[in-house]
Amino acid sequence: MTIVVLGAGAWGTALANLAAARGEQVMLWGRDPSQVQAITRERENRRYLPGVRLAANVEPVPNLDCVSEAELVLAAVPTQAFREVARISNSTARAGTLWAICAKGIERTSKQFLSNVVAEELPGAVPAVLSGPSFAGDVANGLPTAVTVAASNDNIARDIAQRLATPSFRLYRSTDIRGVEIGGAAKNVLAIACGIAKGAGLGASAGAALIARGFAELARFGRAFDARPETLMGLSGLGDLVLTCSSEQSRNFSYGLALGRGETPQSASHGRLVEGAFTAPVLIELARARGVDMPISDCVARVVAGKLQITDAIEALLQRPQKSEL
Repeated sequence: MTIVVLGAGAWGTALANLAAARGEQVMLWGRDPSQVQAITRERENRRYLPGVRLAANVEPVPNLDCVSEAELVLAAVPTQAFREVARISNSTARAGTLWAICAKGIERTSKQFLSNVVAEELPGAVPAVLSGPSFAGDVANGLPTAVTVAASNDNIARDIAQRLATPSFRLYRSTDIRGVEIGGAAKNVLAIACGIAKGAGLGASAGAALIARGFAELARFGRAFDARPETLMGLSGLGDLVLTCSSEQSRNFSYGLALGRGETPQSASHGRLVEGAFTAPVLIELARARGVDMPISDCVARVVAGKLQITDAIEALLQRPQKSEL
């Protein structure tokens, strides 16, 4: 069997090594041919995952035609680039290929979850979602990690889990694709809020409150989209939220940290991709359309857009009417 990993960033590189651990042939596709050449030559992704040796059975490739050989595709490209990659891949991808979405977010232009994008652009593919509390460096270095893999059929999820499981990488199965997608998308937005609180010096108590009330927002949003409560309480929901909201390894948390310290929305990313910044306005649009109250996420969306100052956001949240904890 051939496994193809799309996206030669830190997460894609870590997934390629993970998939290769069981002896499978793995192709790692990168958009930038010069980067692919460098990874091939150095057997290391020094730009995104320095210090981690690429497994011998991982072949970096610059051409998307590689998907024609795949039985399993692990799609780790950025959310906003996912549709383009899927559309190009459709001309060579085989019917019945498993497409595991490993990105976390909502497409900004269409307001679609990525499983919907797969259905539109790759009608012959079998979609799945892999998500959970997992930093690329931890996975690449063999540190214990547990995630969720969701598919419409438990046997499909089981197949993917068996192909990727290692002694240090544990996969739990689910058939709640939408719930797993919601956890991955919403937690990035909430991580920005927690980063802002940290950067602004609001203290550990405020950070804990944001995680708890942020999870309440995530749960309300999930219920509006028929996500299962146990999914939202699991690894891809609460688990990923706790990790992303408490570590500077998270680009979303680090982005919020820079905002809280006074940097502008334009400079705070420091040239790195911040999925939560793209997801925030879409998340709020979808929430409003279904009557879901998400005050923390709404403040993040307005701060990122430059429409709200952080001091005003803090005041707005603290001055909300008293209510029961629901």
